[in-house]
Amino acid sequence: MAKAVMTFPADFRWGTATAAYQVEGNNTNSDWWQWEHSGSNILEGHKSGLASDWWQNAEADLDLAAEMGNNAHRLSLEWSRIEPEPSVFDQAALDRYRQILQAMHDRGIEPMVTLHHFSNPIWLAEKGDFNSSLVLDYFKRYTAKVVDALGDLIPKWVTINEPMVYAVLRYLDGVFPAPQRKGYGAALEAVGNMLRCHAAAYHIIKEQYPQAEVGIAKNTAVLEPAPGGMLNGWWARKASWFYNEAIWDTLVDGRFRWPFGHGKVDGLAGSFDFIGINYYTRFYLKFPPRGKLWEEEWGPEAVVSDGNYGEVYPEGLFRVIKSVLKYDKPIYITENGLPDATDRLRPSYLITHLREIWRAISFCYPVMGYYHWSLVDNFEWDRGWTQRFGLIELDPETQERKLRKSGQLYGEMCRSGSLSSEMAEQYAPDLIPALFPGQVPERDS
Repeated sequence: MAKAVMTFPADFRWGTATAAYQVEGNNTNSDWWQWEHSGSNILEGHKSGLASDWWQNAEADLDLAAEMGNNAHRLSLEWSRIEPEPSVFDQAALDRYRQILQAMHDRGIEPMVTLHHFSNPIWLAEKGDFNSSLVLDYFKRYTAKVVDALGDLIPKWVTINEPMVYAVLRYLDGVFPAPQRKGYGAALEAVGNMLRCHAAAYHIIKEQYPQAEVGIAKNTAVLEPAPGGMLNGWWARKASWFYNEAIWDTLVDGRFRWPFGHGKVDGLAGSFDFIGINYYTRFYLKFPPRGKLWEEEWGPEAVVSDGNYGEVYPEGLFRVIKSVLKYDKPIYITENGLPDATDRLRPSYLITHLREIWRAISFCYPVMGYYHWSLVDNFEWDRGWTQRFGLIELDPETQERKLRKSGQLYGEMCRSGSLSSEMAEQYAPDLIPALFPGQVPERDS
């Protein structure tokens, strides 16, 4: 049987992703550390502890990433390490980040660095975090320090990770560290200030490194009307624009749109060099919403990942990519993955989602790279260690690692720059009839 091959461009970024608080361990100056040690805020009472021990030993996982053939990795910096007290910068922390970034370059792994990924210094939280009028000056100062210390090693930047998720989970759902103010008004104010911080950071980076690529990583979900209900379709369209597109529209011309506020923000127009898409699943919406934007309910045929996290819906990735073509920017899939402790779904998840990216590239859609979430099992915020996203399995007690079957598969994709019927036959043979028609191997009778 001839092998069928889906080939990706030679300069495609084959990456993975992590976030500082989730992998570094012992981030004691973060509001998340305070949150997880106060009451029963984390599922099953889990604690991050050493997490994935990256602060001491990131290089070991970077070795595994390099062996997999990764040529890119997205990581974040922990603001609370760099500035543990207002105006007090920790040079040793900056030096350690420089070691990690240099280690990536030494292994042929291009860094994409996120300045803010959900975690704040305790002192900033006490001052009101992104509801505070002071946050803009603080974020400027933090960004300038990072750019001066590390900018020569960072070709790609994400200023803010998932501003809408931050706002919803912190100000509305209450599963992230509790802010001083809650509710819709506080959430929208926080998003507005995040966009101001983004604009300021964009120009600070570009002034010193004009060739750097700078953007935002935006969680983008497929939002569809739930069956029944005359207004469900209308509400799904409105919610999809608000959740998925309003921020990009604001970045195009620098004007806040309802419900973020009114008026133009200095420096915001055009302040993005790429679209960063974090895609995981689709949700169904009912009107009126009953306390939540969407329903975590799935149809009887849906394949759902661990902990009812979400439906496996690979076609949604193509739909999301197509929806952002109007912004005429390069596209990076800055996160994509699922919690799957036994690795029963992840091989087929990888194959079907990478197939959608290949399909988009075949239409000449400018998808430049893919960063799988995540490289290694990590502390998954309010869900603790109950959800495992890693291509590398981790025992947080012993820190022992094991490359999962899905990691072996992703390594074959990265090293070859392709997705083939042979890979599907080895790792997820049930997919062959749909993905590779005519490639069904003959079975012994």
